[in-house]
Amino acid sequence: MVRYAKPRTVDEALGLLADGDWWILAGGTDFYPALGALPLKRDVLDINGLEELDHITATDQGVTFGARASWTRAVRADLPPAFDALKAAAREVGSIQIQNRATVAGNLCNASPAADGVPPLLALEAEVELRSAREARRLPLSEFVLGNRKTARRPDELVAAILVPRRAMDGRSAFVKLGARRYLVISIAMAAANVEISDDGAIAAARVAVGACTPVALRLSELEAALVGRRADTSLLEVLDDRHFAGLTPIDDVRGTSEYRHAAAREIVGRALLEAVGARGEGARAA
Repeated sequence: MVRYAKPRTVDEALGLLADGDWWILAGGTDFYPALGALPLKRDVLDINGLEELDHITATDQGVTFGARASWTRAVRADLPPAFDALKAAAREVGSIQIQNRATVAGNLCNASPAADGVPPLLALEAEVELRSAREARRLPLSEFVLGNRKTARRPDELVAAILVPRRAMDGRSAFVKLGARRYLVISIAMAAANVEISDDGAIAAARVAVGACTPVALRLSELEAALVGRRADTSLLEVLDDRHFAGLTPIDDVRGTSEYRHAAAREIVGRALLEAVGARGEGARAA
């Protein structure tokens, strides 16, 4: 017999997770499509009663997104420009109705290569807080998402929050998504850029991530290093080189070929960088 539980406290939820294999239900926007026409065969743990996880909180240490914080809440939150890429990605997550229900944490737990939230959160050096009845631990997002539909969450753990450290909040950011149409579409490729600019107009630090071109979204560390010291204007496009994208392993599918995705990744990374440094509309191209 399939069990259904809707705990009212996190401790109650963790106690249930310690005793059984539960399918966690939050926003539900992927939960029901994943079932398709098949019957439900796993126990369901509905965390929508956990009000303490429905928040976005800023402290001296950074910003915390509770596990039930929706994409709409993220868009409306009063956050610095470093979060502009995340807000732009939020507006790309399905329709308004989906954004009202779907959670930021759920997007990570879904672990799709085309999950819109992963690149901007990688560019924010986000960490995932996991809690069980035994312990609490934190993992860098890069260590949490392991592959297509695979995460480092253990069966007895609940993703309690996503944490963005204060050190990653000083820059400006941008997100660019390429799809077959403007809205309600799975990414062909996407890029997030977070750039810190010094008083003399040079790039002091850069974090760039690409999604939908590898099983897990990827930081472009060589490109990030090459950008440091460059002027924060259209000339930064001169830095882009094929070697910076060598780690991408895009697939061929109905949305695009591997070759097309490689070319698209370079183009949208350039666009994201220009937008992040405020150089949009100057007629420059990344190709």
